[in-house]
Amino acid sequence: MRRLFPVTDQTSADQTDREWSLDELAEAYEYPELGPDGHWLRANMVSTLDGAAQHDGRSQPISGETDMRIFGTLRALADVVVVGAETVRQEGYRPARAREAFSARRAAAGQGPAPVIAVVSASLDLDFALPLFTSPLAPTLVLTGAAAPTDRVTEAAAAGAQVVVAGDGAGVDPLRAVRELADRGLRRQLTEGGPRLLGQFVAADVLDELCLTISPTLTAGDAQRISGGPSVTVPHRLAPACLLEEAGFLFTRYRRI
Repeated sequence: MRRLFPVTDQTSADQTDREWSLDELAEAYEYPELGPDGHWLRANMVSTLDGAAQHDGRSQPISGETDMRIFGTLRALADVVVVGAETVRQEGYRPARAREAFSARRAAAGQGPAPVIAVVSASLDLDFALPLFTSPLAPTLVLTGAAAPTDRVTEAAAAGAQVVVAGDGAGVDPLRAVRELADRGLRRQLTEGGPRLLGQFVAADVLDELCLTISPTLTAGDAQRISGGPSVTVPHRLAPACLLEEAGFLFTRYRRI
């Protein structure tokens, strides 16, 4: 991996032609210091040069080896991974696994061996027989609204999931979801989409950071962008924080101003 540097201080760049270690990646993507009531929501997404977040409904075809290393690093730093139900279905989500390379870092931060997975779903149209719900290292959370189908709530709980009400109606209120997770001690938050969920976080102005991989590919077609849904009244401006490059992929990091 090459060219890891704060974009505001390129003179200090380490441009040696080598692969960066997991420890170096963890330091580059370290969460900011959080106060006793603080929380930080980070998104990790990938996009082609022409703006597609998926190809044939999945992100894997536009990803790469280093993108997956960063994907794993971001998970290893998080308390919780927040994901939409459609992404769970499309990407075949499994429980987060413990990784020896990050065990000491997580223990020092007071974290469990792996992040909690939190699935956002209004209908709870999920397969609760999947390992994501039946055999995770920490119980999977299901974020839903107060009007969620009672039978599905019961089925989720029977499978071992913890149902968290984060909205007064059928759906989830993004701000309430972030706060509900933080109240459970899950303050270092990571969302991996999909685009509709990220769009809801953007519209609610609760996103603190975007980690965006720009894939050196073109797909055309009508694939979704990384963020979908209604547009915001005024575009949200973020500040660049870090840039990595490898094999034509750009790994960008932007923070709330």
